[in-house]
Amino acid sequence: MKTTQISWILRLLASVILLQTLYFKFTAALESVYIFRSLGIEPYGRIGSGIAELIVVILILIPKTTWLGALGGCGVMIGAILSHLFVLGIEVQSDGGLLFFLAVITFLCCLILLYRDRNIIINLLKMK
Repeated sequence: MKTTQISWILRLLASVILLQTLYFKFTAALESVYIFRSLGIEPYGRIGSGIAELIVVILILIPKTTWLGALGGCGVMIGAILSHLFVLGIEVQSDGGLLFFLAVITFLCCLILLYRDRNIIINLLKMK
């Protein structure tokens, strides 16, 4: 499989996972409200993270900004993973750990995309 195909698979996987959660965040689904209320940041955290995830998806899907979207995706997913580990627990409202598992998959996709575009980031850091 070509590296371009792998890149698109990673981009689409991360994007689909992030996009499907937006419906629940923006419609104030009970599970989403429960999560952000447990974190003490309902409704602003729920809406803000939804907006951040939408921006991440757009950036990931544009080839020239994939690295930036992947960086943002790593940041958002680190927040989600740490929230699960330290506040919510792996399993939230009997979901069998699905949300945690999806956050880990999305984080790994973004991390791999970030690694694949490391030369872009290194070149940007070298510029003065």
